Amino acid sequence: MQTYISILRSINVGGQKKIKMDDLKTLFEGLKFKNVITYIRSGNVIFKPDSKESIQNLANKIEKAISKKFQFDVPVIIRTIDELKSVVAHNPFIKVKNMNTDKLHVTFLFSEQSPAKIESIKKLDYLPDKFIITGIEAYLYCPNGYGGTKLSNNFFENKLDVRATTRNWKTVNKLVELSSCFPQCSNLKIFKDYPV
Repeated sequence: MQTYISILRSINVGGQKKIKMDDLKTLFEGLKFKNVITYIRSGNVIFKPDSKESIQNLANKIEKAISKKFQFDVPVIIRTIDELKSVVAHNPFIKVKNMNTDKLHVTFLFSEQSPAKIESIKKLDYLPDKFIITGIEAYLYCPNGYGGTKLSNNFFENKLDVRATTRNWKTVNKLVELSSCFPQCSNLKIFKDYPV
């Protein structure tokens, strides 16, 4: 079966939508997913389903289970390991000389947008912050940090009418690393969850 990475939106942020990673892992295992690994408390879960399903069906199943167990809604975006590797390989900002990768982020979009929608926001200027949309990802460069940028999840959701969630560049690379050795690395100490 394919390896998937689910990326949950806005859990454990500002005291809202609290989910312990042990509880999240148990929930995924309760859905018959195999080799479940969580990475840091922002809600990143690597897993393998026990049957072949569409990404849309998997996302819906996870969202419904979270809503039932925790009594709040959490959008879930899913990528395959190959898709995530492609995200890392094709970040246009990496090619910029002396780029500070600590200032890079990736906003994952639920679905690909029409060229017209993309064009409609390309002209928006929020310098020094920059973004480039490629397929179902928006690559961000926020030299003053992501915390104060206008290029937030809400920005992309409102402008493009699509669900979105963002991870920093370090997290994206770590998810690729974890997924690439999956499931053999699942029991290694260095890949255990960060404390919640």
